[in-house]
Parts: sequence; C-alpha cells; structure tokens
Amino acid sequence: MPRRWRLLAGIALALALGSAVHDVLAAPEEIQVYMDDLTEPGGFGTDLHNNYVVRGSNEPDYAGAQAPNHVYRFTPEFYYGLADRVELGLYVLTSVAPSDGPSLDGAKVRIKYIAPHDEAQGAFWGANLEVGRTDQRFAEQPWNTELKGIYGFRAHRWTFALNANFDWSLSAGGGPATAQLGTKLTYLTGGGYQLGFESYNDLGPVRSPGRLGERSQMLYGVIDAALGGVDLNVGLGHGLTSASDDWVLKFIVGLRYR
Repeated sequence: MPRRWRLLAGIALALALGSAVHDVLAAPEEIQVYMDDLTEPGGFGTDLHNNYVVRGSNEPDYAGAQAPNHVYRFTPEFYYGLADRVELGLYVLTSVAPSDGPSLDGAKVRIKYIAPHDEAQGAFWGANLEVGRTDQRFAEQPWNTELKGIYGFRAHRWTFALNANFDWSLSAGGGPATAQLGTKLTYLTGGGYQLGFESYNDLGPVRSPGRLGERSQMLYGVIDAALGGVDLNVGLGHGLTSASDDWVLKFIVGLRYR
C-alpha cells in the first residue's frame, strides 16, 4: 500500500476510535472544524450557523441552563480580512427553546491566523482565539475564552483536519480549563462536492481528563459544497455515548463579499 494511503487509513481509524466513546452537553453555537479558509484583506463575509437537537436530554446540564432537547441555535458570524494571514470575526448567539422561546445568548469575538502554505496539497496550520460573554442559559460562567489549534493535510482528493480546543473561564471562580478535539475527514467527488465525517469529542478538564465514555462524543456525516458562490456545510450527527445528544442536525451557509 502506498505511503499516502497508509497515512489516510491510519487517520480514518484514529478518527473512528476517537469518536466511538458517550456528561450531557447541549449543542454549541457553532458545530464546525476550522480549516485554512480566510477572507482576503479588506473583504467581508458572513456564516450563518444553524443546529437543531432533534432528540436530546430534557434535563439541563447545570442550574439555569437550557435543556438540550429540541433547542434550535442560530448564530450569525461576521468576519473581516485584516491582513494576508489574519481574520477578525464576531458571533451573535441566539436560540429558541421549547420552554422559553427565542433568546439572545451573548456574543463572542475572534482572531484567526493561518500560516502560509500550499492551498492545493500538503499540510496547513494556524490558530484561532475567541473571547465572549454569554447568558447563563448557554454557559455556566459569563466570560469565557477558547484557544483553537488548527492542523490539516490534503492528499489528492482527501482532506483531513484536526482542531485541539482549550476553553477556560475569565470569570472569578470559573473552574478548570477543559479540552475538546474536533476532526474532519472528507473526499472530493467528481461532482465537485465533498463527502465525509466530522467528530466532536469532549475530553474534560485538562488536568484530569477522566473517562471519555462519560463525556459527550458526537459523530456527523457531512456534505460540503459550493453553489453559486454560496458555501454549504450540512451534517447529521449522532451521539456515541449516553452523555451526548442523541441526534443533531446542523447546516452552515457561508457568504463572502467585499
């Protein structure tokens, strides 16, 4: 077997094993593995993040939280190309829950850097930093931040990407830093769209990860396509542990303009 196929087979196996392991957490404001895409300097864009918990827990994760079942989250994301390799972004978090109707859940700002690389083949890497204030319905502590490490590799029609996420609270007594791992593996079809899988794995507190099977682990089948200048990412996810939402539908609509 050629080396590149051994590499891709190993990546696929690692992705599957990493995901096949189920604390119940509501779906986040964005369900996305960050890649190497950037808006050109001076350019603007908008991503419309949508997800709906088709079937999940009716119990809140903590006092004051929304119970995940049948919650719809809509998060417009606005971004601007600051420089060749740097992008700024703003998220506005909203949700609709069966128990209390529509709500504004807060806002986050981000800065994303992607290192120079060949955009057609080979490796890419970067980082994304987010800071935001959210309502107690969405997060137990109001002020939080996340550092996301971005790595990916393209080999012919295959693309693999990995996000290592570290979250911590900026509020007093906010608790320990936690880690999550997101992965994406796709194949570019002859029709020009990509088919693949995304996994989102809660690893727990950085200092004491504990048992993966007791934490949220989600696996999505996804389609990525560009239609008339509009980028689409559509996925159906299933929880692989008792601590995960059972079924979640997500779709992202991406628009870029000057």
